This record gives sequence, structure tokens and C-alpha cells, in this order.
Amino acid sequence: MVQELEFTLDQQMAVFGIQDKNTKIIETAFDVSVTARNERIEIKGDLPMSVQNAADVLNNLRVLYDSGETINRDVVYRVLESVQVGEMNETLSAMSDIIVITHSNRPIKCKTIGQKNYIKALQKNTVSLCIGPAGTGKTYLAVAQAVADLKDGKIERIIMSRPAIEAGEERLGFLPGDLAQKVDPYLRPLYDALNEILGAEVVQKYQERGVIEIAPLAYMRGRTLNRAMIIIDESQNASLSTLKMALTRLGEGSKMVLTGDVTQIDLPRKDDSGLEKCASILSGIEGIAIVRLNNRDVVRNQLVKDIVKAFEKAEAEKEKKLAQAKQNSAKRKA
Repeated sequence: MVQELEFTLDQQMAVFGIQDKNTKIIETAFDVSVTARNERIEIKGDLPMSVQNAADVLNNLRVLYDSGETINRDVVYRVLESVQVGEMNETLSAMSDIIVITHSNRPIKCKTIGQKNYIKALQKNTVSLCIGPAGTGKTYLAVAQAVADLKDGKIERIIMSRPAIEAGEERLGFLPGDLAQKVDPYLRPLYDALNEILGAEVVQKYQERGVIEIAPLAYMRGRTLNRAMIIIDESQNASLSTLKMALTRLGEGSKMVLTGDVTQIDLPRKDDSGLEKCASILSGIEGIAIVRLNNRDVVRNQLVKDIVKAFEKAEAEKEKKLAQAKQNSAKRKA
């Protein structure tokens, strides 16, 4: 079967990629051949469905390029996967909404359906818990929405916090410098996001004025945080009692988001992690959203998605073996 599409030369260069790297991904995925002849794209394949899927991927990549999206390998994989599962319209919709414009005039948008649901939760709810693997944008999108709310006058401050478990929250005093300098290494991902969105000079100015504040969890007890967006990153490394303490700091006109990856718990005893327990306790309460992202929401290098999948598979196999061992043990005792 053969299907033809019309692409301008500019669209071809953007969508095909350097040395046709993008089209090679599509050819391999659907077992088709893609050939460009002037402004016509010819797709050949034995299976009509494969040819149609390849055409859909190319057409949607063209739509994204025309809307200003940079077409790279990761975008190709994202579109390819969305076409395969029949969610391309929803994905295009997710990628069309701008959260905030960076200091360099770059729009920050969601890249997956899961991310769009996350942003909706942040906008609609007072408290949001986002649980998901590395690379899904949990922290970055929370910071982007906080900056958007700050620019719109919905909040007056951004307060960032993170458990400093490597040094021990109660032992931050032995580190050199003031409080900001002590906890700075643990909040680097938040600073990176802020610097990218606002620019380093603005971030520094906001810190001096108290518009942006850093506060390790151990130092938040007893405070009431009004008219602020509070971001608690790496929440899987906090105990349930610590998260309860943080959540009850919520003041008038404030919102809070807890982010974490329960597969990366650094506590000495993984059972001490309070994030999943907190999600279970708060589930169903009006004004509180529980958002779960998965490997399909990974927006870093495609290899990160493969790594997450591999670890999920290994964990599933481990749990299966443990369950089988328990069954065998129960049979022997019987």
C-alpha cells in the first residue's frame, strides 16, 4: 500500500530530522518506508494500518512544528506512542496550553495528557500530591505553575522545601553558611527550574525581597504560610508525621503541592516514607487532588523512559517471586 502526503521543504527538514533520523524511527516502528520527492512524501508498506499510522505520526509532527514545537527524537517517540494507543487528539490538546512564558520568551507547555491533568489539579485544588517516576516533570511543572500564579497576582510568595535527609534535617547546623546556603544543595532542582523560567537575576532579587523563600522541612514547624505556593519536593523522603506538620502550615490564600517518587526512597527504612500513606489518608477530600504520573509521562531523554520501564519490570518480577514464595511457604505449613 502507498499513501502520499504534502509537506513543504521546511516542514520536511524539521520533521525528518538531521540525516532523516526521525523518519527512520517511524519506519522501524511501523515497518514502512518513507521517501520525499520534492514536496510529496510517499509512505509504502505491506499493512494498510501500518501505513496509516505512519502517516498520522508524520501529519501530527507537522502540526506540532507549525505550532512552534521543536521536533526532536523525544517528541517523535511521544507522538508515535500517542498514535499507537489512539490518544493523539488528547496529546495535541495537552501540548497546546501555555502555562507560563519564560524570561527568554519561551512558552512552557505540558507534553503529555498526564502532565495536563497535573496542571489542572494544581490550578483547581488547594493541595495536590503528585507521585511519579523521574523525568515526568513533577517539580518543573509545579514551579512553572507557581511562577504563573505569582505573575497573575494569585499568590505573593513561592516557598520551596525538601527533606535534607542526606545530612539529617536536625543536623543542618554543622553545614557552613546561612540557612539558604545550608539547604541549597538539596533544593538545586527547584533553583534550576526557577532560573530557567525567571532568570537568575530575578530569582536572586525575589529571594532578597522574600518573594521566593527556601525552608527545609525541619524549620517549618510552628509557621502559618499565607498567600503562597508551597512546593515540597522529594516528599517520599519525609515521614507521615513530617508531611502532616507541613500540610498544617497551610494558611489563607495558599496552595501546596507535594511531589515525590516512591521508587526512590532514601530513608534508612523505606516503610518510614509517608507519601503513599498521606495520599491514602487524604484521598477523596474536596480540594485535595492525588495525581499519579507514569512512564508514559517521562519527558526527558527517551532512554530515561526505557530505564523507568526496566526498573518497573524488575520490581514487578520481584514482587511476583515474593508472592510465590509466600504461597509455597503457606502450602508447606499446611
